[in-house]
Amino acid sequence: MNNRGHEVLRLEQVTRVYHQGEMELQVFKDLTLSVSAGEIVALVGPSGSGKSSLLHIAGLLEAPDSGTILVNNIDCGTLEDKGRTAVRRTDIGFVYQAHNLLPEFTALENVILPQIINGKDKKAAALEAERLLSSFGLGARLTHRPAELSGGEQQRVAIARALANKPSLLLADEPTGNLDPKTSKAVFSEMVEVTKREGAAAFIATHNLDLAAKMDRVVLLHDGKLIEGSSLAADYKSL
Repeated sequence: MNNRGHEVLRLEQVTRVYHQGEMELQVFKDLTLSVSAGEIVALVGPSGSGKSSLLHIAGLLEAPDSGTILVNNIDCGTLEDKGRTAVRRTDIGFVYQAHNLLPEFTALENVILPQIINGKDKKAAALEAERLLSSFGLGARLTHRPAELSGGEQQRVAIARALANKPSLLLADEPTGNLDPKTSKAVFSEMVEVTKREGAAAFIATHNLDLAAKMDRVVLLHDGKLIEGSSLAADYKSL
């Protein structure tokens, strides 16, 4: 893990353009953003504003048309596919709206698996998985498969899985979007608490302004630009 305050993610002058036949659709242009260790940053914006694309670029799943992506001061644009894959595997954890758990494996096994893929000893991976799942209140549900878990429990397992390899950066795309309001609030609070305790930086897209307000910073993606400020809630509601 990085020390608190260390800049984990930096996007510099990032532009994304989609090509549809002879037409070009500019999603965003010249975006600059940084997220530091221990910092939770919310990304809000209207549907179709490009939030998912920005997260995919930050997570090295999608290449920008121009600009620089730095993860722990590594210029990821200069890396070959193998190098980018290594950064994703060791430095970045992903959480999506759909939990994407492997249905044939238990909660514990779902959190063990990415650690083993990353070269960790199975016994050590199991201990880390149990520690993380217990931190989400799932100590009694370790041997349950996803179908035996509630929606909130499944998403807690997915977050634990994303944190299993001790990434310095957690990226989440509407991580509680499929949950009812009460469960969403509980899971989100636990995710923030555990992420901060683990020392990771987090960049989280959400449409829930109440949840966004609980993060350290909120940035609004609108009309291809990132806006940061205290009036974001009013700005967003007016869009």
